Amino acid sequence: MMATGTPDSQARFGQSVKGLLTEKVNTCGTDVIALTKQVLKGSRSSELLGQAARNMVLQEDAILHSEDSLRKMAIITTHLQYQQEAIQKNVEQSSDLQDQLNHLLK
Repeated sequence: MMATGTPDSQARFGQSVKGLLTEKVNTCGTDVIALTKQVLKGSRSSELLGQAARNMVLQEDAILHSEDSLRKMAIITTHLQYQQEAIQKNVEQSSDLQDQLNHLLK
């Protein structure tokens, strides 16, 4: 129910209500835009976190592969050292045999 008043006061009341409604609609529009930006930002953050997690898994796999390669290289190095020692021992024995053979031939 509207209170009866002069047409002029009714027009001013209508303009006042119209102004308040326009202001509220603008505020709501601004809030919706801010909310949309925040949701999009959150969505992007989620994508970035997912990509970071995938990259971390790839790096972890690379590190594990590197550790495995280093272990294998350490084993190969040990075997090569044993072979080098055996060769050195054989060279020394060969030298001793050469000396003995030379002594016998004299």
